[in-house]
Amino acid sequence: MKFASLGSGSEGNALLISTSPASGGGTTVMLDCGFGIRETERRLERLSLLPADLAGIVVTHEHQDHVGGVFKVARRHGITVWLTHGTAHAVGATAMRGVDIRICRDAQLLVIGALQILPYTVPHDAREPVQYVLSDGISKLGVLTDAGHATPHLVASLDGCDALMLECNHDLAMLAGSAYPYSLKQRIGGAYGHLSNQTSCEILAAIDQARLRTVVGAHLSLQNNTADLVRKALCGVVDADRTEVMIADQQDGFEWVEISR
Repeated sequence: MKFASLGSGSEGNALLISTSPASGGGTTVMLDCGFGIRETERRLERLSLLPADLAGIVVTHEHQDHVGGVFKVARRHGITVWLTHGTAHAVGATAMRGVDIRICRDAQLLVIGALQILPYTVPHDAREPVQYVLSDGISKLGVLTDAGHATPHLVASLDGCDALMLECNHDLAMLAGSAYPYSLKQRIGGAYGHLSNQTSCEILAAIDQARLRTVVGAHLSLQNNTADLVRKALCGVVDADRTEVMIADQQDGFEWVEISR
């Protein structure tokens, strides 16, 4: 199994998970799509993929940086979309018209081709937000972005992953000293906002890391964080001899990463 990012941050998010190289058939799923049709197609081409290669799109929540391109891309290319009932209600029937919609929910396993996908509930200011753990039956990838704080359910869901894509949205000091309005600072740093470097590291330290080989810092704020701060923070809570730390970029995401055991 492998994964790659088309981009990660407040300007758009899309993650690809594949059970085999694109040329080999396999199953490739997109998690969220916050880019327009042409931009999504351009970014897919960078990874040697076409929209027709996608077996489905799974959605975390209704915020535009995650769902803005989902239904346009799905409608044009005949791709099935999975999302929670609350997210579907928030998006609205008009946006979803002409798209094959499937409803998912917390702890109910989805099977899309060779991928097993488990949604789990997270605390975020959306209608019914979930994140996902994905597996090909051998390796396991955990994804956690857009959550305001740790919960026992969240931590348990991420135990035993081989790879983890983990939100490190902001540095606490940078957010406090930023020019953002007070209300926006409260929302970002609140219990239903986004994960700080500190909280992300607490989550990482709490999960079972026995199989963990790759951690990707994701959804970094362009104004309130830096890649260096995130890398330093994450490296402090993993075994550097065993686990590689990477950073997902807003513009370029990252190239295919093979998940190894």
